[in-house]
Amino acid sequence: MIPLISKLPQTGTTIFTTMSALANEVGAINLSQGFPDYDCSPELTEMVNRAMNTSCNQYAPMAGVLALREQLSIKTEKLYGAYYNPDTEITITAGGTQAIYTAISTVVNPNDEVIIFEPAFDSYAPAIKLMGGVVKSLSLEPPEYRIDWEMVKRLITGRTKMIILNSPHNPTATILHKEDIDQLYSIIKNQDIFILSDEVYEHLIYDGAEHQSMARYPDLKERSFIVASLGKPFHATGWKIGYCMAPEYMMKEFRKIHQFLVFSVNTPMQYGCAEYLKNEDHCLGLPDFFQSKRDYFRQGLAQTRFKPLPCYGSYFQSVTYNDITDEKDIDFAIRLTREAGVASIPVSVFYTKGTDNKILRFCFAKAQETLDKAVDRLIKV
Repeated sequence: MIPLISKLPQTGTTIFTTMSALANEVGAINLSQGFPDYDCSPELTEMVNRAMNTSCNQYAPMAGVLALREQLSIKTEKLYGAYYNPDTEITITAGGTQAIYTAISTVVNPNDEVIIFEPAFDSYAPAIKLMGGVVKSLSLEPPEYRIDWEMVKRLITGRTKMIILNSPHNPTATILHKEDIDQLYSIIKNQDIFILSDEVYEHLIYDGAEHQSMARYPDLKERSFIVASLGKPFHATGWKIGYCMAPEYMMKEFRKIHQFLVFSVNTPMQYGCAEYLKNEDHCLGLPDFFQSKRDYFRQGLAQTRFKPLPCYGSYFQSVTYNDITDEKDIDFAIRLTREAGVASIPVSVFYTKGTDNKILRFCFAKAQETLDKAVDRLIKV
């Protein structure tokens, strides 16, 4: 056996894979991994099929099908008043995670520092470490998980290269507010710091709140990689279609790396998504659709001993379980899957140090029947 030195010695299989596999093994209802259990729009699949049947089956351009990039540019300008050139400032990626990895690898060099806010989506820190960067994490406190911007100031040094933001946030379902944007800009306006803004849940925001995209703010837009998704809003996560938007000087370097990671993304699905995006209601109607699921699931949880935390966006609902057990969240999540038949994600896995606040995350992007069955089982816990 040839000696192999691991580049990520502390990293194992992701919790999403582990919990989904356990759910399948024991026949549990899977509210762990973030994907719907209902089909995407028949209209969308028909558009993809039409593309397949009209010879759209060869390599797409490296940056993505132009028709899709054009529709994304139109959507962004309508929603946020920001124009991105489809030719030079938008790239279609193999999902949001690839876009995140590519953006990090574009700017982070050995010993560069990157600030992340924990609990954080689990792909951020490994990508930083693979580039030789240094993760500077700031823990957010439940239940509101608001950013302490004074602490951010203290974390910034002459080696700070990037700040990673995520709104709506996975796993906490919190959002950035206008005052957060003002604080952010006041801190970095005289600094050479890039922003990676993970906005894959941009259309899943509730109670009339406004998504604070970096695209809204010209001074932030000019230093930001914005990562978004089509799999999330179109209920087709398995298609792995995401995209990144950034100023031309940043996107030029992004594409240099992108071309050697995946080169291009599946062609017929890009054409189908481009056609589907022409109807703006397919995105604008999503807040009401998912808010109804959020409200329905929270009403069900009110009958249990789980205590819901605030949920302002995304399709995740976090809960505390202090009234049930003092077990570690990982242990309880496994037991809940095996004994109650409901799979969740323990939130401690989103912290570098495994901080355990006795919180689990459920995904409510499920059919009503699935949510009913899950609640019936949780009532008995």
